[in-house]
Amino acid sequence: MASEDEPPTPSNSDAIQNAQVDARNQEKGDGITLPSHVAGSGSLDRLVDTARDYARAAASDNTLKAYAKDWAHFTRWCRMKGAEPLPPSSEMIGLYFADLASGSGPSPALSVSTIERRLSGLAWNYAQRGFALDRKNRHIATVLAGIKRKHARPPVQKEAILAEDILAMVATLPFDLRGLRDRAILLLGYAGGLRRSEIVSLDVHKDDTPDSGGWIEIFDKGALLTLNAKTGWREVEIGRGSKDQTCPVRALEQWLQFAKIDFGPIFVGTSRDGKRALETRLNDKHVARLIKRTVQDAGIRSELPEKDRLALFSGHSLRAGLASSAEVDERYVQKHLGHASAEMTRRYQRRRDRFRVNLTRAAGL
Repeated sequence: MASEDEPPTPSNSDAIQNAQVDARNQEKGDGITLPSHVAGSGSLDRLVDTARDYARAAASDNTLKAYAKDWAHFTRWCRMKGAEPLPPSSEMIGLYFADLASGSGPSPALSVSTIERRLSGLAWNYAQRGFALDRKNRHIATVLAGIKRKHARPPVQKEAILAEDILAMVATLPFDLRGLRDRAILLLGYAGGLRRSEIVSLDVHKDDTPDSGGWIEIFDKGALLTLNAKTGWREVEIGRGSKDQTCPVRALEQWLQFAKIDFGPIFVGTSRDGKRALETRLNDKHVARLIKRTVQDAGIRSELPEKDRLALFSGHSLRAGLASSAEVDERYVQKHLGHASAEMTRRYQRRRDRFRVNLTRAAGL
């Protein structure tokens, strides 16, 4: 029997009702709040704001947006089926994935990788609401296993931008301020094997801005990038090229010099006339658009229809291009790209000598 000093234990229905309130708060971007039995104060309210900032920093903006869309889609699906998303039901989630895979109704069938991403999104959202989702529960695991067995296909890989391609792409850019910036983006992204989010998140110095994803130090022999990447902090060394026209470090220096950037984000927007650098950091979508535009202007894969050609290339084409073009030991490419395994690096290598190591002959056959 509980003493008078102890708060009453909430019933299961109360817990679900509170979680549903939390869910509505989450959808409003207000997922972290004070416990209902704690009186608010100025200092506690400030700590709530601080905790929200840390919670948002736990995943990238793109990941959080994707998880929010996953939750919105699932809750809408549940209501259309006359069910509630809370508390989590492994049976309902299994039925949800079966519906996604079969493509019933107006929506097309989703790929296995997208459904697995949806599962991660649901698990994350349930965790934010105080529930644990057992991803190995048989109602989820067996349905997923069946979907993989029936529908799994090799992943669709984006085309690699090779050395001759990147040279043709930068040759299409003008030498105005905007052209200098875009040339530095392409060459630095290619030589560094960088993700598009890593490119635009760079600052001139450490701790220049709260949303910094890293900074650059320029030396006589090259540039050192310190990145807060998906797998944690890592350093990327970019040596100077053999020609000033195609050297990524020289391109970066020219952009910083003519844009008069000595603090804050490195890659920013420009004025309409292209003569002045602004203070606003570029969005990572700019990198994707830049790649597609210069691929088109350079006439790469021109034998294909324009729509098919542009669909082949994305921000990942820069990383795949470096991995495919660099004629060095695979271990160095793996370290440069920040991959945890050589197998992941090989996925990025669109062309390589797959039989360089011949275990058949080594075994004496």
